[in-house]
Amino acid sequence: MTEAGGDWAGRAWERWLLPPPARRLPWLSCLAVAVFQSVGTNFAAHDQTGRASIDAFARVLLLVGPAFLLVRHRYPRVTVFGTSAAALAYFTAGYPYGPIFISVAIACFTAIVSGHRWAAWSAVGALWAGHVLVAHWLYRWLPPGGDHAAPWGQELGVAAWVLAIVAASELGRTRRQQLLRQRAEQAAAQRRRADEERLRIARELHDVLAHSISVINVQAGVGLALLDRDPEQARTALTTIKAASKEALGEVRQVLDTLRAPGAAPRAPAPGLDRLPELTEQASAAGLTVEVAVEGARAPLPPGADLAAFRIVQEALTNVVRHSGSRTARVLLHYAPRELEITVDDDGPAAAEGGETGGGRGLVGMCERAAALGGTVEAGPRPDGGFRVLARIPMAGRTQAGSESAGPAQERPAAEPAQERPEKESP
Repeated sequence: MTEAGGDWAGRAWERWLLPPPARRLPWLSCLAVAVFQSVGTNFAAHDQTGRASIDAFARVLLLVGPAFLLVRHRYPRVTVFGTSAAALAYFTAGYPYGPIFISVAIACFTAIVSGHRWAAWSAVGALWAGHVLVAHWLYRWLPPGGDHAAPWGQELGVAAWVLAIVAASELGRTRRQQLLRQRAEQAAAQRRRADEERLRIARELHDVLAHSISVINVQAGVGLALLDRDPEQARTALTTIKAASKEALGEVRQVLDTLRAPGAAPRAPAPGLDRLPELTEQASAAGLTVEVAVEGARAPLPPGADLAAFRIVQEALTNVVRHSGSRTARVLLHYAPRELEITVDDDGPAAAEGGETGGGRGLVGMCERAAALGGTVEAGPRPDGGFRVLARIPMAGRTQAGSESAGPAQERPAAEPAQERPEKESP
């Protein structure tokens, strides 16, 4: 795997350890093995005058192993036993020693790497035991005539070759497990990033549309009520609707641009607390008086924390506009050395207009925004009446500057649960 975390099979040799695409047979590699075994055996036979000559049956046996290798990924156990049987038949017939063992080595490697260790060990062990039996006891009755027992030193060399093949196969199996685990982790990380981005976009759209449409809804009601009585006031309401809808369209367009061009820099800066006066003006246009107070020395926030703070205030004011009988809200920004504490209060009481009920995602979105940065959100009725949203956002959020993670479940336990106030939450 590459250092940068890119392709999971960065080095070419590692591709041999991973399963190939479905319905793909390794024709080229098997053809190369067949040619190598046939040509190599012809060269090796020149110096082995005491062995049987290579005939048609020998050439068939030299091709049987590569033929089994065609299905080594689908049927590794059949392949390792088939190639071992072909090699044992070749040695039993007294043909010259040569590279016929290449097929056995590849089949053994594939079987062990794919997890069929006992099959590979059994097949290779049976091949070695059969070779010992033929070379030291059965040679008297097998071709070629006048053959002698093989030296035991040769058997030690064969045993060392078998152990080397098995050891290399075990190393390959371990490396393959690591590669598969890395690939699974990468796939899980990609799915997690996609989920986080989808949740982030959903939160942005919810916050933008809920706030703007709330303002439009209130102003549309004012315009309809005053259309005949006070046309000038109705005109003001329509102007507010036009401005709010234009701003909402701009922000929605910016969010959608990130879908069309992932990774591209946004055309406009993300909103932050510097736009809080603009937010209070919009709330005032909807008939809500917002009092803003600041405690402590103002400190710059990372872009992700700045955006989260703005959206939390925006969502809290939207809930007041839509679902509270109070026409006054108080926003307190308390700058502590390590965190920003945001308090949004209204005096209530709750008013479900037109039988409207909540059950939306506003409070959940606020909790997710804060939790993604390592903060918390508490929302619920105050003991003295009214409703309070209290958010704490660390001054140095957990996410990188300019980005906002959307998966609090992967970072920390869930945020403080919001108390039930369904009629206070925007849909």
